[in-house]
Amino acid sequence: MVKERTTTPPKDRFDLTDCKATMKAVVTTGNGGYEKLVYQDVPIPALGPKEVLLQVLAAGVNNTEINTRLGWYSSKVTTSTEELTTGKREKKEAHAQGDGGWNEATPFPFIQGTDCCGRVVAVATGVDECLIGLRVLVRACMRSKGWDSLENIWIASDFDGAFAQFVKVPAAEVFPVDCDWSDAELGTIPCAYGTAENMIHRAKVAKGEHVLVAGASGGVGSAVVQLAKRRGAFVTAIAGKAKIEDVRAIGADQVIARDADIVAGLGEKSVDVVVDNVAGKGFGGMLKVLKRGGRFVSSGAIAGPLVTLDMRDFYLKDLTLIGCTAWDEPVFSNLISYIEKGEIKPILAKTFPLKQIVAAQREFTEKKHVGKFVLIPPPIDSFKKIKYTNLVLTKSLFSTIIFGS
Repeated sequence: MVKERTTTPPKDRFDLTDCKATMKAVVTTGNGGYEKLVYQDVPIPALGPKEVLLQVLAAGVNNTEINTRLGWYSSKVTTSTEELTTGKREKKEAHAQGDGGWNEATPFPFIQGTDCCGRVVAVATGVDECLIGLRVLVRACMRSKGWDSLENIWIASDFDGAFAQFVKVPAAEVFPVDCDWSDAELGTIPCAYGTAENMIHRAKVAKGEHVLVAGASGGVGSAVVQLAKRRGAFVTAIAGKAKIEDVRAIGADQVIARDADIVAGLGEKSVDVVVDNVAGKGFGGMLKVLKRGGRFVSSGAIAGPLVTLDMRDFYLKDLTLIGCTAWDEPVFSNLISYIEKGEIKPILAKTFPLKQIVAAQREFTEKKHVGKFVLIPPPIDSFKKIKYTNLVLTKSLFSTIIFGS
């Protein structure tokens, strides 16, 4: 008789057994539809070395959270995010491929939320205690092997993010900000404006240059409009007809309807820099309007990742194509300074309670808004007691502080 071998299943890291303190969070349980978003109690994260604990004040909604849940980053997917929500065959293949996350496999179950405006409530031993109590923004893209390497990790893609009452992050990735913006307004910044500033920085946009911005009504696009104008560029924006006046109000010098022929409207060789996170069928026209020596920069492809490239447009005009994922070192600190100097403004479309994340993402995918949606976690005054090891905690947050030994 063969003895049956038994194995102990791995413990669910969100298991509440023996949990000292809990928080509300949205757990993404796997690839799929809205049924994969579960609002539940989970343990408050325990800090590791050089980490800080933040009370999440506001968390923006981004394409990347939806794309990750759907498995859009998989090499099996060839359509837009919108088409993937209804394309059952591709969705099934993406899930089976296991490479649908930002950095290949996604660590399900986990907590998403790339944008984080928070307040520091605890620091690990050795971390500057002066951070406690400060309102901060979290740099969403982190150079995991230093600035000399393009290797990078992202909050809410490679580890738990801000769709929760608390989140832990490396202390080096939090940036105090001194301004009169609301928490929700600050929650619009990290992912969209960081991505936009990184593209503008990499493309070396200069005063007097003509910059064409695709998808200018979205979170990234509206940020690009502001950041390019800040550098003194002439900005032509592309947006849906219903949003033209809104985009013009953000600062665009001229706005072209999304369904217009941009080559006919602008003329060939008329633009210095194209910033395009849309791609899809309009890609070829973007190269046509670039001047000799022009730069095309992108960090997304919401209209579809596969494009037709006429190599003659590319090499005969000495174009430079710039892909942007890893943020450069000055990008996020620059953004903080722009906020504090009043050089940029938030484009906050709407806020939702965290538990209404499904409603927020549904409305987000309709693309009828301009700017960003932001989720607000529930208040934390119900917490009475917490126990941590080797931490310094803010007394204003908890009525009783017990330090573990």
